[in-house]
Amino acid sequence: MRPPRMLRQLMQRRSVLFSALLLLAIAVLAVGAPVLAGADPNEMAVLQRLQAPSAEHLLGTDELGRDVYARVVHGARHSLAIAALTALGAVLAGSALGLLAGFLRRLDAPLMRVVDAMLSFPDILLAIALVAVLGPSPRNTVLALVLVYTPRVARVVRASTLVLRELLFVEAVRALGVRSTRILWRHILPNLTSPILVQLSFIFACALLAEAGLSFLGVGVPPDIPTWGSMVAGSQQYAHQAFWVVLFPGLAIIFSALALQLLGDGVRDLLDPRLQKAA
Repeated sequence: MRPPRMLRQLMQRRSVLFSALLLLAIAVLAVGAPVLAGADPNEMAVLQRLQAPSAEHLLGTDELGRDVYARVVHGARHSLAIAALTALGAVLAGSALGLLAGFLRRLDAPLMRVVDAMLSFPDILLAIALVAVLGPSPRNTVLALVLVYTPRVARVVRASTLVLRELLFVEAVRALGVRSTRILWRHILPNLTSPILVQLSFIFACALLAEAGLSFLGVGVPPDIPTWGSMVAGSQQYAHQAFWVVLFPGLAIIFSALALQLLGDGVRDLLDPRLQKAA
């Protein structure tokens, strides 16, 4: 299916269109944060602490008098960057492992045993352990989350590769003496577009929530870097007297994750021929 046609069909779905527009708006805020924020997210004004939303402070102020709107906008930049890098890294590493395990029989057992061992740990506990070892920083948070989510992608890609490897067109090119690397790159990888894209959107949303969870537990990004998770974590004790300090970053996390999931579902429904036939 050609990309322009696929894009038109995607935009015909209301849920996908809404999700795409919401993600676009959040991305614009993240990219234009230095201009759109209107204030320094770390500038403190203790005399203006816990002020309700007003014309001066659109989303109010937090316990240190910092502008919540500015922090939410700058938090979008950091939170989305961590989630995007995590999704990209996990998909690249997981796809490579899954292709090798599914196509090369001698590598299947050892690679999958490592993957199974990593999948035996709960995601958040493994991420906490890795960040505790590496140290709290955005780079180490991304690295830890990539290691957590890579096995998920590897499992999905391996399962699809095992099916594609036995199809007639792959057997035909192998009989012609085509090298394995060329078969993987030209014949198998293009047919994995649908599951990889779905995993990309799924991990993007999961990484967004995981980063918020790590920051909430105090083992993720340092407090001086505004992220949605660290905002919720730092202001939770004041929520009973100033609900806006946790409401707005919490809504940002929820709507971003929901939009990513809806967009991923739309891409999956469009690229999966079985779902098209059922429709």
